[in-house]
Order: sequence, then C-alpha cells, then structure tokens
Amino acid sequence: MVAVMLALSVNMGCAVALWADDRPVAPVSRIEVVLAYHYKGQVPALTEEFAQAGMPNVHFQFARQGQPPQNIGMGRAVPADKAREAIKLAVKYNLGVGILLPERLFPARFVTIASSNFDDTVEYPISKEDLTHLLDPSLTTEQFHDLYGQLTSVPLKPAGRY
Repeated sequence: MVAVMLALSVNMGCAVALWADDRPVAPVSRIEVVLAYHYKGQVPALTEEFAQAGMPNVHFQFARQGQPPQNIGMGRAVPADKAREAIKLAVKYNLGVGILLPERLFPARFVTIASSNFDDTVEYPISKEDLTHLLDPSLTTEQFHDLYGQLTSVPLKPAGRY
C-alpha cells in the first residue's frame, strides 16, 4: 500500500509540475481602477485601452461624486513596462498620481489605481520629479521596484487623528 501511495504521489507531483510549467503567466494578474463617474459610459473603450497596454484583466468602479484619490499601488513582480503603463493611465484618467501605496500591501502581479481602501498611514506622497524617474523607460524591472521601494519605505509622520 505504501508503494502505491508513493507511486501516486510521484505521478501526481509530475502531473502538477508539468501542468504548472505549461501555463503562461500574465505580467499583471489583475488591475482594479476607480474612475470619476463621467467615465461610466466608456467601459468598452477603457477596457480596450487597458488591454492594449497589456492589462486585460481590468475591473472598474466609479466614484459617485468627485474625483477619486490620485494614488497607485502595485505588487513587487509587476514588470517595469506594465507599471509605467499603469502610471500613465492613472495620470490620464485620474488627473495625476500624487500618492504611492507600498508593494507589501498587494499580491505580486496586482495593480490598483485610485483605491480608497487605504489611509494616510500607508500613503506615500510622490513628487513630480520622482514620478518622472519612475516613468524612465531605461529602468529595468529590478531598478523600478528598488526605486518604488525606496519611495515607499521612508517613515511617515503621523497626520490627522493619529
């Protein structure tokens, strides 16, 4: 019986390994975006634009009033070219990016634009100069995430009610 279990375990392990190796991995597994309400009627065009940027698994929400927060957050394994595209789309549709959310808060290949799920204890303001540096196409993925990590690891001074 032990020999049969061992044989099944070995065979199942090989099957899983082969199955896992054959599956392509998307550079960005999911992107969640909150946009101003006036974009609600443009979902097909927006979906196409995000797909053209290499992020087909996009999910939109729409703010009922006002402008959503100008933040962006992403996981540590988002390729630099996709991260730059996400930043450009955030600038285009949310009038800029003024806050970075740390990578540690997200799955490895996840991106969020204009999330209201976070408070000022994890919101790192970013200057236009630093944002321009993140958009530099010469940065490799490792260099991009090193810089992103530096920009989101400085101690924040408590603000507001904290």
